[in-house]
Amino acid sequence: MLSKPATMLLGLIYEKPLNAYEIIKLLKYMNVKWWFNIADSTVYSTLKTLEKKEFILGTAEKVGNMPDRTVYSLSDNGKNEFIATLKASVLQFNYDTNIFSIAAFFLNIFTPEEQQELLQERLTILQKYRTGIEKQVNPLWENEVSTVHVANVKRMIDLVDAEITGTKRLLAIYSDKQI
Repeated sequence: MLSKPATMLLGLIYEKPLNAYEIIKLLKYMNVKWWFNIADSTVYSTLKTLEKKEFILGTAEKVGNMPDRTVYSLSDNGKNEFIATLKASVLQFNYDTNIFSIAAFFLNIFTPEEQQELLQERLTILQKYRTGIEKQVNPLWENEVSTVHVANVKRMIDLVDAEITGTKRLLAIYSDKQI
């Protein structure tokens, strides 16, 4: 599975070949820094790593009197790894919600039917997590552990509930029902 920065960069390059400067501009335009800050240096180092792993191909391009710039495109290996990472990111629950947030940005690479199927499966997984966590919460247990522990477990339920709501919002795209 790819790292979060690698997933984000491959997703942008999947849409169209880009150079590092264009990627940085896109990330700023998307306001990514407010939920997943990727430093400019991370963009450059991640591109080099992806190129070494042969997930992207860099081609030198000359524009006017400017120095050469490298434009990156996805290799077949990169495309396969990116798609596998997206699926794995959708079909897991992680308290690091950025993993799913990044994958959700690029769900449009799948057909609408595939998107709906993946999101429905995610919803099932999330509901199982919620049920499992909820089993722990009962008056007897609450009296035996610290109030901080109880509050933290309930916070975990809140996080799962937020992911369920967000997943339902994405699923609503495929139906006439509003959440």
